[in-house]
Amino acid sequence: MKTRTIGKSELVVSELGLGCMSLPTNQEKARSVIDAALDYGITYFDTADLYDAGQNEIVVGQALNKRRHEIILGTKVGNAMNPDGKTWTWNPSKKHIMSSVKESLRRLQTDYIDLYQLHGGTMEDDVEETIDAFETLKKEGLIREYGISSIRPTVIERFTEMSKGVSVMMQYNLLDRKAEQVFPLLQQRNNSVIVRGSIGKGLLTETFAKRLANHAAFPPFTNVQLSELLPKVEAIEPHMQAVALHYLLQSPVVATVLIGSRTVEQLQSSLHAYNQTISEETLQQIEQLIPFHPYQEHLIDFEHYH
Repeated sequence: MKTRTIGKSELVVSELGLGCMSLPTNQEKARSVIDAALDYGITYFDTADLYDAGQNEIVVGQALNKRRHEIILGTKVGNAMNPDGKTWTWNPSKKHIMSSVKESLRRLQTDYIDLYQLHGGTMEDDVEETIDAFETLKKEGLIREYGISSIRPTVIERFTEMSKGVSVMMQYNLLDRKAEQVFPLLQQRNNSVIVRGSIGKGLLTETFAKRLANHAAFPPFTNVQLSELLPKVEAIEPHMQAVALHYLLQSPVVATVLIGSRTVEQLQSSLHAYNQTISEETLQQIEQLIPFHPYQEHLIDFEHYH
């Protein structure tokens, strides 16, 4: 497994990271997936205080605590759980971040977080207060670096301009390439992308036909459009998941591509795809085949960063 460095930090991560949101809540089942990931050379593990109302952090912390020094651990903050335990309220305040970090550390059974990420963001947020919280946590040694998870160019532009953050988590895949519009900005500011949603809800894998039969769509693509498009992709390269992953890793701004795995088998299929060789020519051919849908809202002057 190759590695890359996140932005201007000293955090070195595996090209594939484990997105822990889809892990089972059963400790033993989750441990088997995490152990397999470690065995295959995955060193970046990404969770959030929101996933399973904190249970995901507990499961991850329990499975990783004996190998903590070998890995880079990322979690997220900014969504306060409501008393019902099912819904949440956006809260990027310093007070909330300073108290949430202690809960995350306790659940993760660790005394520091490698990458602490703001789990969303709006232009109405008091971003200076949020950044002040992250900088304070860095000084206290509770976090090593911080970043943001957002798909809004306006929010990303402001956060990366005003902060010393090192990463932006974004949905990015062959069916949704609008993140590429923000890449020149991130390259200029020495921030890395952590990719989520890499296989387009499974539509960019060999199981796409089964998903389409169940009326799957991936807006703005309709089920009918995908039923025409995806077989053409498959005709160029049957290893669709390999195409999906290698396309994303072409960009130097991408530090790691998260794969979600509920089972060891799912993890193995992602690793098998990663280990395939896909030519640049094939990737170009497929890129030209799939329509590009640019950002329609939260717009910035993209040209300014080219």
